[in-house]
Amino acid sequence: MTCSNYNKICTLRIKLIDRNSMTTNKIKHVSFDDLDTFETNACNFIIDTANKSIKQKGAFKIVLCGGNTPKRIYGKLKEQKTDWSKWNIYLGDERCLPANHKDRNSMMIKNSLCNNVPIPSNQIFLIESEIGNIAAANKYNLMLDKEENFDLVLLGFGEDGHTASLFPGHEWDDSKNAIAVFDAPKPPANRVSMTASRLSKTNKMLYLVSGSNKGNAFQRWNDKNDLPVSKITAKGELVIYSFDI
Repeated sequence: MTCSNYNKICTLRIKLIDRNSMTTNKIKHVSFDDLDTFETNACNFIIDTANKSIKQKGAFKIVLCGGNTPKRIYGKLKEQKTDWSKWNIYLGDERCLPANHKDRNSMMIKNSLCNNVPIPSNQIFLIESEIGNIAAANKYNLMLDKEENFDLVLLGFGEDGHTASLFPGHEWDDSKNAIAVFDAPKPPANRVSMTASRLSKTNKMLYLVSGSNKGNAFQRWNDKNDLPVSKITAKGELVIYSFDI
């Protein structure tokens, strides 16, 4: 299925949220009443950003997130027209599990996208969490030291207000690019995550928020509660696509 309905948005609501509500200049929130249209528009937002970046500077750097909603969107992405050889893939977080474990974000991303498009393997920067969260975080941190701003960061949104593997009640060293996470409230307890400061170093950010169980946390975010998601800003455009919240 192609993302052909980019400009055919089914019963959406758009509002701009000012700086006092969240932590960036203007945030565009687009709320969809149809799941397929939500996913289709997200797909096209990504492709449009990629193609513009490639045209302007010859490369596209994107941070991908895990989850069922992104998985379906990645499945749509693989059908799109873009210069995949110019894509550079990074992960916002990873679970500490064996390398080929089905619950790793890297496995989902490989199976839904990377194994189906010609992105050079040396431009796919996975988190080697199988070596342990401390060692993997240190390795990813050093790699990211050499990287400039991302072009697009994709983030999900948990019902507790977490994003990537940054959870409420946890503290982290935001001077780093990536950190080891311990005692995550959902298994596995050990993880690796980019920090809020590193995720914020992006020209565009797209939040994908779906499910009625996210509604309370989303309202808390909008009401300026101290949630991990509130610590992330975008240097450029920040867009929220939501469905059924």
